[in-house]
Amino acid sequence: MQRRRQKKDYQPVRRSDRASARTGERTIAEDRLAEGGSAADVPGTRQRGETSDPKKTAGTFLKRGHAFSYAALVLFTIILYARPAEFYPSPLTASIALVVGILTLAVFVPSQLSLEGSLTTRPREVSLVFLFCLTGLLSIPLAIDPAKAWHEFSDTFVRCIVIFVVLINVVRTERRLNGLLLLALATGIWLSLGAINDYRLGLMTVEGYRAGGRGGGIFGNSNDMALFLVTIVPIAIALLLGSRSLARKFLFGGAAILMVAGIVLTYSRGGFIGLLVALGFLAWRVGRRRRVEILVAGFVMVAVFLALMPSYALRLASILIPSLDPVGSSEARSGELLRSLYVAIRHPLLGIGMGNYAPEMSYRGLVTHNSYTQVAAEMGAAALVCYTMFIVTPLKKLGQIARETFGANANSHFYYLAVGLQASLVGYMVCSFFASVAYLWYVYYLVGYAVCLRRLYESETGKAVVVEKRPKQSEISFPAALDHNRGVATS
Repeated sequence: MQRRRQKKDYQPVRRSDRASARTGERTIAEDRLAEGGSAADVPGTRQRGETSDPKKTAGTFLKRGHAFSYAALVLFTIILYARPAEFYPSPLTASIALVVGILTLAVFVPSQLSLEGSLTTRPREVSLVFLFCLTGLLSIPLAIDPAKAWHEFSDTFVRCIVIFVVLINVVRTERRLNGLLLLALATGIWLSLGAINDYRLGLMTVEGYRAGGRGGGIFGNSNDMALFLVTIVPIAIALLLGSRSLARKFLFGGAAILMVAGIVLTYSRGGFIGLLVALGFLAWRVGRRRRVEILVAGFVMVAVFLALMPSYALRLASILIPSLDPVGSSEARSGELLRSLYVAIRHPLLGIGMGNYAPEMSYRGLVTHNSYTQVAAEMGAAALVCYTMFIVTPLKKLGQIARETFGANANSHFYYLAVGLQASLVGYMVCSFFASVAYLWYVYYLVGYAVCLRRLYESETGKAVVVEKRPKQSEISFPAALDHNRGVATS
């Protein structure tokens, strides 16, 4: 019996670990039991005599609402990606993003208070991002240049925090989440087609051989554009694997190929390494029974590609051998990395102030080109912990969702999207090691997608996602080992 998807604009749920009594629907627990598993094999189910853990069975009930808030969020995201002020300069386009942002907040606050009685839901990611924001605020009075620190704090950074809070509260259905993902996917296609067209016309505007970005904002830099594309490619592949329509599979597959081409044409070293790690992670998680074959095939493809494009291989090699870089950017980045580490060690409490590294401490007036040392040097060690945990926490919980939905055909859309978002976060973690993007939009949207998917999953299953410790090899019982050998997912 196939599970029918909800057509309503909300996700109803029974706050219980019992089987759903709704006609025509099956829960994950029912799917697992139907496959021959016992109650002990089903996460969130109780056997007779066991005590229920409220943390594992108290799901998130998502009420209907926030239709106008979601529409305003989509409009803001379109403006953020399209950046009309850079292509059609005018007083109207210069202020449109701020106006729509204020409108989004004005619609969101009363709607959220009427629905939940509070300004936001409070998953761990919200607490971490608020602590991260607090460390930035506390660092301002002690900054080398407090005015610059305040400008950095109050500009894009605070807007990222606000939109992140709006996003995780207004996305209450799978349709809404898919809408934002498709918008990001369409943006990735647009950026990639622009890079391919520049290559076709010979307009490689960066260093004479690299495709440039679009505009002067979050996609204006080749490396930043490559970072964005790296985070969207796994999502496109996840949508491809989770789709049952042949037309959609071709659409998502073609989009993934276009974005990979766009990343290659930027000649971004961090982007290429991030792409390899993200795709390798995705292949490892999805191709459970053919991991060796997939990795060997991937290695051969990369080797052939680098053999056919020796200039690309030399650029990658310049990461380890700076003298191979004709413009010296690799050597400059290495120097700034060591310098930013030194500054972070010298100012461990609250750093030197947001945005203060480049003009005050840099050897050449450059940014750190590393998000982790950017946060550590400018905001302190506590901020680095908050920033890192902000990324790692959803990564772990997405892994738990993937383990719980693996093998359940009715919930394959959760499985593939959870693994895809994991790969996106992993790709961001790698790419951000080569770029100062901690205060920009990329990670806040990614973590927002992850939190939304988790809330939808909790709403549908009626239990909270709790990361369970995987048993050590010595603790696996003999029957469990037999089940594992038979191909049954026991963890």
